[in-house]
Amino acid sequence: MKQHSADSEIVIRALRTQQGDGLTVYAFFVKGGDIVRVADISRIERSDTENLKGFQRTEIKNHVKGIMDYLNHGNVLFPNAIILAMSPEVVFKASRGTKPTGDESIAESGTLTIPIHNEGNRVAWIVDGQQRSIALSQVKNQNMPVPVIGFVSNSIEVQREQFILVNKAKPLPVRLINELLPETNGMILPRDLSSRKVPSELCNLLNRDKSSPLYKLIKRISDEKNNSSSVITDTAVITMIRNSLNNPLGALSQFRSANGKDGIDLEGMYRVLCTYWSAVRDVFPDAWGKDPRKSRLMHSTGILAMGVLMDRIYARLSGVDEDYKSIKRELERIAPSCRWTSGTWDLINTPWNEIQNTPKDIKKLQDVLIRTYTTPIK
Repeated sequence: MKQHSADSEIVIRALRTQQGDGLTVYAFFVKGGDIVRVADISRIERSDTENLKGFQRTEIKNHVKGIMDYLNHGNVLFPNAIILAMSPEVVFKASRGTKPTGDESIAESGTLTIPIHNEGNRVAWIVDGQQRSIALSQVKNQNMPVPVIGFVSNSIEVQREQFILVNKAKPLPVRLINELLPETNGMILPRDLSSRKVPSELCNLLNRDKSSPLYKLIKRISDEKNNSSSVITDTAVITMIRNSLNNPLGALSQFRSANGKDGIDLEGMYRVLCTYWSAVRDVFPDAWGKDPRKSRLMHSTGILAMGVLMDRIYARLSGVDEDYKSIKRELERIAPSCRWTSGTWDLINTPWNEIQNTPKDIKKLQDVLIRTYTTPIK
């Protein structure tokens, strides 16, 4: 491994092969301290136009410190590979010479030249190994050889796909995966991730569309530093949508086999969600948009319970014009019995602020809303 042109590039021995749809993949070793010189960390955030940028979680200081403490012990084994997404700007030159007898030609050897640019403009991005790379850049021994696997792609979508799949078996925050999933078009996802993609995409639409009743009210990881008005946890909204999709009588399940993207009518689902939650907002204006500590309607328990009620209302109105006025009229039947911001829920004798985000309380609140809704009006 050697440096060239006043540290403007790194030249290393590497192996080159191909995977997937013609993607070039390299395997090589590099000094641990050089990883952050050639690769940027693409942290998740939203642009001014609300587009999702990046994919990494923020630095975990305790994790980085733990890795540094281990590495600073001296002669340690550190075989964990860093995974990089690399720009086509890197240059590979195959080695000359005859192939060894019995070579299966899985990969070819050569030299890889990696240019060094300023932060933010580097030719690689860290897909897996963010914390390790930061730790390696701060330890005493900057020259420790570290294994790296790099695939060449400028596509942020391909990078996100690899990030999700690499971290699927690790304790990656569920909310981070949920927000990244809608941005992975064309990716063949494992079944458990695929079932979360449509709900997360609808959650994005509800939060970013100015005509949505939930516009900027949903907490997403990419917006946590910039959006002080958000009060609803995205996990609750996504779970509410998934529950309705998975319920054969759910308000959203009817759109699963309709003509649309991948057999899913997103527009139909979004229309139902906007209609229903607009009616909820207007029937309970005093409880809408408040901190969950001041309104259990905005609490995860309230969102999930009202989602169950949504399914029951749409099932009852099946075959009827299910417009905003119809939904609002149905919700007004339960409004006098609801205790979102004060008082006690009569049927369960529970003060409004003692409703918590537990399976027991979620079930209790769902039952109260359904019993109230199905009780004949006297």
